[in-house]
Parts: sequence; structure tokens; C-alpha cells
Amino acid sequence: MAAHAKQKSRRKFVWLFTAVLLMGVGGTAYAYWTAGGSGTGTATTGTSSAVTVVQTSTITDLQPGGAAQTLSGTFDNPNSGPVFVGTVTASIGSVTKAGGAPAGTCDATDYTLSNATMTVAAEIPAGNSQGSWTGATIAFNNKAATNQDACKGATVNLSYTVG
Repeated sequence: MAAHAKQKSRRKFVWLFTAVLLMGVGGTAYAYWTAGGSGTGTATTGTSSAVTVVQTSTITDLQPGGAAQTLSGTFDNPNSGPVFVGTVTASIGSVTKAGGAPAGTCDATDYTLSNATMTVAAEIPAGNSQGSWTGATIAFNNKAATNQDACKGATVNLSYTVG
């Protein structure tokens, strides 16, 4: 029995030693230093290039008393991703008289733009001829008792802005 008790005592020692060793290693693995600190960093935001409004409708034969004609078009977006367009606003930039036109004045007052601000409210994909806009109309004013021959063959130069 003494040998058996010795062997039992030895097993207890091995188990106890193993348990103490594991607790020491576990305690070491758990121990660490703590410290506060701070730091800085930066981030940049990209930029975008302006989209170009492209009129695709062809407006011809404007004349006193004639029907208004609808303006419409697309966008050229040079950016690498989509750009949001809220509105397109049309305006008369200038009027160029035709060569050889009769003497007299022909200017923006001879024309009327209606619904000049058009709602788009859309993301325009990157690339040319993207998206669409429409809704404004242009008409030639019939100025009663006024000779408008100076506007024969005139070109109305339209400008567009994106909002």
C-alpha cells in the first residue's frame, strides 16, 4: 500500500504542478500594460467638374404668331461617377441677326421663354448624352404694329445653367 500511496501522492503533485503552471501561464497571458494616447489623421474629399447641358431639340421657323417649340436635351458628365442635377434653367443669351437682314432691332424681347426652369432631380451617369431634360418652350413674340423683319433668319443663342 505504501507504494500505491506514494504513486497517488506523486500523481497529485503532478496535477497540482500542472495546475499551478497553467495558472501562471494564463496569468501571464492575461497581464498587459494599459496606456492612454491620441493621434491624428486626414481624409480628402473629391471634387467634381461641371456637367454640360446639351440641347438636342432642333428649333426652326420661329415666326410671329407661330406655335411655341419645346426645348429638350441631355447632359455630358465628364466625372468618373454620377452627378446630381436638380434643375436646368434656359435663358436667351443673345440674338444674332442674319447676314443681309433688313435694318432694325432684333433682340431677346422678340422671343419668349416659358417654363424656363425645368426640374430634373436625378443623378446623371458619367459619360456623354446622359439623362434628359425638357419642358421649356420658346416662341417668337408677335409685337403688334411693329415691323419685325429684322428678325428674319436670326439665331437665338440660348444659355443653360444647372442648379
